[in-house]
Amino acid sequence: MKHYDSSLQDNNTAAQVKNSVSRLHGAVSQALSHPNEQTTAQAANSLEHAEEAIRQAEQTLDDQGVQYLEGILEDEKSRMSPVNQGDNQ
Repeated sequence: MKHYDSSLQDNNTAAQVKNSVSRLHGAVSQALSHPNEQTTAQAANSLEHAEEAIRQAEQTLDDQGVQYLEGILEDEKSRMSPVNQGDNQ
């Protein structure tokens, strides 16, 4: 039964990370289409949450899964670049 519980925990962790990354994608899209202080802050907050979710996932998911998620995270950071540059202007 312990193995089953561990498997459920892994699935739950993966789902949480997927949800965090999905929310990040939405927040970045919103900030790109409607750039303002609020949407930029929401995107930055979503980024922090997604980074934390991936750090926690590193403890339970295999390396390949974590690397895939880190790749998505890097893509979203790249998409955020124009939003962040708009803050500096």
